[in-house]
Amino acid sequence: MTSSRTSPGTIDLGHQGFGAMRLRENDSSDPDRDPFRVIGAALDAGVRMIDTADAYQNEDLVGRAIAPHRDDVVLASKFGLVWHDDVTGNFDIRADAEYVRQACEASLRRLRTDRIDLYYLHHRSETIPIEETVGAMADLIAAGNIGAIGLSNVTAEDLRRAHAVHPVAALQEQWSLSERSIENTLAQTAAALGITVVAHSPTSHGALHGSTSDEREDDPRQAALREIAAAHDASVGQIALAWVHSRGPSFGGDVVPLPGTTRVGHARANVAAASINLAPTELARLSDTWSTNA
Repeated sequence: MTSSRTSPGTIDLGHQGFGAMRLRENDSSDPDRDPFRVIGAALDAGVRMIDTADAYQNEDLVGRAIAPHRDDVVLASKFGLVWHDDVTGNFDIRADAEYVRQACEASLRRLRTDRIDLYYLHHRSETIPIEETVGAMADLIAAGNIGAIGLSNVTAEDLRRAHAVHPVAALQEQWSLSERSIENTLAQTAAALGITVVAHSPTSHGALHGSTSDEREDDPRQAALREIAAAHDASVGQIALAWVHSRGPSFGGDVVPLPGTTRVGHARANVAAASINLAPTELARLSDTWSTNA
């Protein structure tokens, strides 16, 4: 496989990535839950991008898991969230130039590598101009520490201002049948600037993988997923993921879904979803029944 980097600041992310947010060391005897096997299965199935973050507290694990495949992996990580007392939602945002350098150095050590192919600001800052943050990230590219710049949890205006400082390669935001706020402005802005959208949580954190006990049998949204899944001999989660794969042409840009899992079997099923060709009528039915006005 050729290098993941093409020219400074640009990157080939492949057709689908793997989100490692929930991966943890596993002491069970179940090989299906072995995090090294999970990442290996995704890579064997053709995934190139493995995505983590310092906030996920698993960079060391990811670094060890990809070590045998490092030259074939597009490694993505993020910085900017500073957690306190391991309490969910209790964090500060650091995006100043000094912290950008410190965070990158720390992630490189934990990931056991000399470069992070795609480095994201995890969340916009209300106090530090994004120009300062991206300028410091551009310095990391010049030093060879990172290959390309990504942004996450930002506004369309943030995206334009950042891109004016240095080309932004990727925008990572949530995008699924049940979460489509990116379609209001961000997707169009990214497409206009030539920025790839990395769609995290494409099955809505797993909620679209199957029925729940409180679902109504006559819910037209769930019925659409079930019926289309049956027609393709696929799971409802695979159909939800295939729908996200289809969104790029609708907005004139590139969309790379980023599903995550802690199981080998699910990793393979997620990759297989990229090969499901939904008919225009099926795509329209899903889009209409899952619209925010439905």
